[in-house]
Amino acid sequence: MKYCRMGQTGLYVSKICLGTANFGSGKSSGVGDWGVVDEKGAFRIMDYALDCGINFFDTANVYGGKESRGLTETIIGKWFKQGGNRREKVVLGSKVGRIFEMSDLDGPNNVEGLSIYKIRRHVEASLKRLQTDHLELIQMHKHDPVTSWDEIWEAFEGFVKSGKVDYVGSSNHDAWQIMKAQEVARRRNYMGLANEQHLYTPLSRGAEQELLPMVKDQGIGVTLFSPLFRGFFGIDAFHPEKREMNAESRRLFERYRPQAEAFSALCREIGESEANVTLAWELSHPEITSVIVAPTCIEDLEELLHSVDIVLEQSVFDKIDEIFPPAVDANPYI
Repeated sequence: MKYCRMGQTGLYVSKICLGTANFGSGKSSGVGDWGVVDEKGAFRIMDYALDCGINFFDTANVYGGKESRGLTETIIGKWFKQGGNRREKVVLGSKVGRIFEMSDLDGPNNVEGLSIYKIRRHVEASLKRLQTDHLELIQMHKHDPVTSWDEIWEAFEGFVKSGKVDYVGSSNHDAWQIMKAQEVARRRNYMGLANEQHLYTPLSRGAEQELLPMVKDQGIGVTLFSPLFRGFFGIDAFHPEKREMNAESRRLFERYRPQAEAFSALCREIGESEANVTLAWELSHPEITSVIVAPTCIEDLEELLHSVDIVLEQSVFDKIDEIFPPAVDANPYI
């Protein structure tokens, strides 16, 4: 495994980050197939990731399935409880800000947002589920257009000062939103955001316009969620039957099949899998700290580890630009 600093902090994390969104009840919960890995399978994956040198784990308080929010954090907490210095070896990031469906935790405040009230209650609840006294990274799951940045920072600074949180990050934020956050943080003499979790793939390149130049200038790390674009970049376009597709990946494949076939042909020339070429392309950008992969089995994770060692030639970058023009910014959610 290879490691790099998260932005301009002194924290080193693995360039492959273990995503845990698939950990849950072992049953599909609909679109996205979240929560399809049961507790036993999740334990095996986490043990294997740690053995391979992956020290960066990503989760969120709402993961586990729509009717079992928080279950993923509970599973991770049980895994930590086994001992063996599991907790000490992991840089753990979770998120706050989304709605807990099927929950009466917040009453009329059960809405998306980042009030002090919600941040404090939800982060404390995450710590209990995770059976830990601190998080290395807590991230805002999405931008809150209503709550002031002074209120948001008041909540997060309290956690940092108490030792319950080390770093604060954002997710799904635009460049201008992050700059507003940083301006208020500086006014408060606080270090501000350490990391942004974002969508960036060869087929979704909007981040190149403002976000990537901004984080480079501001010294903020970037971790990529869904780096295989809901499974699209894990498909061999000439033999799509080899990998089971969920509804999202099938829809994307049908829509972008000509590009998928051209990309698969390029990967055959290189002699690497579609998934590994995609991750190597993403990790080649100096602004990218880590890519978050969410395997459903050890074999899936094992296949992707090689991506950190692949060095792509300039001709490959040029060909990818031809197949997926930089101006294209597809969205897997629509």
